[in-house]
Amino acid sequence: MISALSWVSKGKLKAVPDEAEPLSKEEIQELLKNEGLYTSSREVSEDEEEEGDMDLDDTKSAEEVSQALAAANVVGKNSSYGTKDVTDGLGELNMDAYDDEDNDISLFARDVDIYYPSNELDPYLQKVDVDDEDEIEDAVIKPSDAVIICARNDDDICIYEELEDGDSNLYPHHDIILPAFPLCTAWLDYNLKGGDKGNFIAVGSMEPAIEIWDLDLINEVHPCLVLGGIDTEKEKKKKKKKEKKGKKISIKYKNDSHTDSVLGLAWNKKIKKYLASASADMSVKIWDVDTGKCFHTRKHHTDKVQAVAWNWYWPNALLSGSFDHSVVLTDMRFPSHTGIKSAVTADVESIAWDPYDEHAFIVSLEDGTIQGYDLRGATSNPALGCKPCFTLHAHDKAVCTISYNPSVPKMLATGSTDKAVKLWDLSNNQPSCVASKNPKAGALFSISFSDDSPFLLAMGGSKGELQVWDTLTDIGVARKFGKYTNRKVEPVQDDPVQNDPAPKI
Repeated sequence: MISALSWVSKGKLKAVPDEAEPLSKEEIQELLKNEGLYTSSREVSEDEEEEGDMDLDDTKSAEEVSQALAAANVVGKNSSYGTKDVTDGLGELNMDAYDDEDNDISLFARDVDIYYPSNELDPYLQKVDVDDEDEIEDAVIKPSDAVIICARNDDDICIYEELEDGDSNLYPHHDIILPAFPLCTAWLDYNLKGGDKGNFIAVGSMEPAIEIWDLDLINEVHPCLVLGGIDTEKEKKKKKKKEKKGKKISIKYKNDSHTDSVLGLAWNKKIKKYLASASADMSVKIWDVDTGKCFHTRKHHTDKVQAVAWNWYWPNALLSGSFDHSVVLTDMRFPSHTGIKSAVTADVESIAWDPYDEHAFIVSLEDGTIQGYDLRGATSNPALGCKPCFTLHAHDKAVCTISYNPSVPKMLATGSTDKAVKLWDLSNNQPSCVASKNPKAGALFSISFSDDSPFLLAMGGSKGELQVWDTLTDIGVARKFGKYTNRKVEPVQDDPVQNDPAPKI
């Protein structure tokens, strides 16, 4: 299944990404020592006590399975993902037979030599001769290519190629192997390594750590920066100590780290060194990626925090939405600021600021509704928050994901576990449905409009197939919003149930 999508601006990625340097023998051994430390607190059972000292490495395989299956619980009933769809998606991975796959050797297998005496003997480091000109051309990322980061059980980097004849081509370019199930992503054009340009993806997962990967490197096995997470040095010292019967294993986290899954990420487009994160530990954190440390923590919610979003115009205004049925606007310049808290009718699934109105934002909810807000309608009492300008029953099930069109005023896309994507005109706070589509992607978990090609909408869901919809081909969209493009297209009426499939992978 696809849990999150992020577009990369055209021309930002290197035409040919660099090959990551292979790990040394010492680096591999260090990774092996640290393996197994990214685990959650758990009860020590009576049987484990009888078997002897508790060793986190001995339960790693079981932990990997339980972490994946735990996604259905953490992001099920109380989040943007439908439990049945998540469980079905994980079931396709055949995790019950995980230990039976003896023919496959894991990168982190313990009882085998996992390095070669020289790079010349390592088959994975040998250059592959490619005779097919099409494959050679596909390996090069052109400035005109739209690039999409697709978070599945690993992160896929996919290319959407718009051809001269009006057709399109969607294909995977390379992937990033992740240690935990990804839940959210945010593309960063800030260079963490110095210089003017940068292409990085921040990934939040079932683990408390936030990993940032360099998109201009391929075959990289570890992130360039990790924010928070488990303190491996402290874990090493206590791994061999036997825990008392019936007690929890106390995990030692890095200073100011999240202590539970990271459910939402948002990059500050004005102050680019700041990254906001939302977590199931009920906190919101601001990270300074220059120092790799937490700049500030807010604990103004009483349940899991699902989403965060920076205002497009005010770089210090941060909005957060929670399962406690509230959205809170805080001014990050003032740590003591309690924020403006607005009550909603159900668990918050997604939030988004209007790119054309600094005062307006949208909240999507678990009960299938979306609500629009205007800060100018807030009362003088911050505790009373804002009243919604409108409430719309948009879908039959949870509205997991929303996306404003960054180039077309008042155009909003919504995606739901009812498997439908809908396009709305929000003019004058009177929403009207312009188009509806079943993209055959299953329950929709993530949709996102492109910044460069404003009518392209990426979609991903429980079936695990990335799809891109050229929304301008819909006759309703062309009539309502066609004035915002110079493209010449032949609109086609899409049937909301039985329609031509979008390009997919």
